[in-house]
Amino acid sequence: MGDVRIGDSLEEKGEIPILDRDLPDDERVEGVLRRLTVAEKIACLGTNPSVPRLGLRASGHVEGLHGLTLGGPGQWGGDDPLPTTSFPQAIGLAATWDPELVRAVAEVEADEARYYFHHPAFRRGGLVIRAPNADLGRDPRWGRTEECYGEDPYLAGTLAVAFTRGLQGDHPRFWRAAALLKHFFANSNEDGRERSSSDFDERTFHEYYSAPFRRAIEEGGARAFMAAYNAHNGVPCAVHPILRRVAVQEWGQDGIICTDGGGLGFLVTAHQAFPDLEQAAAATLRAGITQYLDRYQEAVTGALARGLVTEADLERAVRSNLRVMLRLGLLHPESEVPYAAVPAAAPEPWRAPERQALVRRVTRKSAVLLRNEGPLLPLDVEAVRKLAVIGPLADRVLLDWYGGTPPYLVSPLEGIRARMGHEIEVLAATNNDVSAAMRAARRADVAVVCVGNHPTGDAGWGEVTRPGDGKESVDRRSLDLYDGWLVRKILTANPRTVLVLLASFPYALGWMAREVPAILLCTHGSQELGHALAELLFGDESPAGRLVQTWPRALSDLPSMMDYSLRDRTYLYSRAEPLYPFGYGLSYTRFEHRALRISAPVLAPGAPVEVEVEVTNRGAVAGDEVVQLYVRWLESRRPRPHLALRGFCRVTIAPGETETVRLRLAAEELAGWDEAARRFTVEPGAVELLVGASSAELRQRARLNVRA
Repeated sequence: MGDVRIGDSLEEKGEIPILDRDLPDDERVEGVLRRLTVAEKIACLGTNPSVPRLGLRASGHVEGLHGLTLGGPGQWGGDDPLPTTSFPQAIGLAATWDPELVRAVAEVEADEARYYFHHPAFRRGGLVIRAPNADLGRDPRWGRTEECYGEDPYLAGTLAVAFTRGLQGDHPRFWRAAALLKHFFANSNEDGRERSSSDFDERTFHEYYSAPFRRAIEEGGARAFMAAYNAHNGVPCAVHPILRRVAVQEWGQDGIICTDGGGLGFLVTAHQAFPDLEQAAAATLRAGITQYLDRYQEAVTGALARGLVTEADLERAVRSNLRVMLRLGLLHPESEVPYAAVPAAAPEPWRAPERQALVRRVTRKSAVLLRNEGPLLPLDVEAVRKLAVIGPLADRVLLDWYGGTPPYLVSPLEGIRARMGHEIEVLAATNNDVSAAMRAARRADVAVVCVGNHPTGDAGWGEVTRPGDGKESVDRRSLDLYDGWLVRKILTANPRTVLVLLASFPYALGWMAREVPAILLCTHGSQELGHALAELLFGDESPAGRLVQTWPRALSDLPSMMDYSLRDRTYLYSRAEPLYPFGYGLSYTRFEHRALRISAPVLAPGAPVEVEVEVTNRGAVAGDEVVQLYVRWLESRRPRPHLALRGFCRVTIAPGETETVRLRLAAEELAGWDEAARRFTVEPGAVELLVGASSAELRQRARLNVRA
């Protein structure tokens, strides 16, 4: 019966049809639920609520932070990897400051998930995609910084909404895929995460840590998320009352809430919150957990036998899981679901030229130019006859733990050679022979040094080989660039050196930020890394990515890793002078901002104002500017950030041209958490609007009065 589909008649097999095609959606869910045995209800608390007896093929989970993952270093989906399109890491996607591009990445993921799920030659993978990671990168030492969208809740929330909408699509009835947000909530330390507690007040929860999750659920329509390992104020997140009280009752989350892998067991062994697994399972079900990434069945069965939970508790959880399957169209015949039509002759989507072009475009737009003295970049083909490409990452594209198996990879060296052909001589020194690297640098007109972190730590689980590396289960112990010594030697050999920093994290670059003439930041994972890098180096496009985290000057500028209070942390609250500020990034051209205008002097709830600024490209080449709108509260009686992003727009401007950039600001976006009223409220008073190119370069200002 495994090939029977929901909605097919089972009468000829002596069974009653489980669903009538004309039933309303809610009744379809109840129709399945009524026919489940207790054992099947318990089985439906796993990550794949399929019911073979009823012919229900549901969906399990897959990973997909920057491309669908059915393989890769983590061997997701088994030992038989399947090729999928691979984009830059999530922190790189965020550096584009382009929600539409981020949405397009998610659409590709969802399309490939449907291909593998329905194609008759595969029927593998799943449609519940564990992405986006809506945690905030409050500290550059966090080992999973690469998975997030940075430190700012407004930017991260906007991009989480875009990614969610891209995965789920615009169909009025069915989702293309389901976004499962990670990891709710305040999960940004790896060391001791299974037993640690992230402690802060209610205002910080609502205004900062939960903000991207709330927006992804309320605005993006996400109906699945994963509970974090850690506790909050001493209560483990997997049993925290906030799951039901806030996410379900206030935000309207009515779908999957799952534990993280092993999270059920950690409630007993690490948090020591319960004496046994049965009591832990009962507490999670009552708190709102609906799925487990654990061996849970014995614990739930025991909890039911002891009367710690009821069958109604099981049904409440299974009902939530089935709602997600319903929205994916898995309680309908495949013929009724537009995304399910994948014939055997369907072309492999990752081979499409337009898909490869999208990866290259996203990769170019994610690169951040940190320094360009001279300017050394873009390289002049007429002046550069010999180019040295040097470093341990010059001929490699590194994949991370949540990356997939790309259909191909283009390294920096390969991309530069393909871009230049026979126009220049490329001298390569990509091994550990420092003498060869220095000889190449001396012979060349320009040296390009490719160094950075290893996203899997080049080691086994829970281990890294360098203190500046981090990954899941390991926080960074240093912000120093390990291969800085190599950069020093190459710079000594050739002062015309470009540092290509391939990195998942901020670095305290020290002398390099003062002495290396050009520094270009890219992230790992893109199958088109080399092509995109070459196009940027030679000026086919001007880099315009922007940082989504503050880069500190030194490790000593950071508070304690476990201080979750935000005191003196991130650009929102820190008073330390950064190496590079939030929102920072250079260009091959120069932009002028002027003529800031607001449509009204007063901002009131329900009556947004339009903020306009004229941006002129004063340089000789086309480029993108990322116009950023910040707010400073002048008369607030509540604790407020000293500066907060509230709008942005990436715009392409030809040389000599002027564009009017329009941003919309609503009073509700200035609301703060009122602890007495237990809700967001708009506080009357004056605010200052600041518009510019980064949080530290705000060229235009205006005053606005806010009315409650």
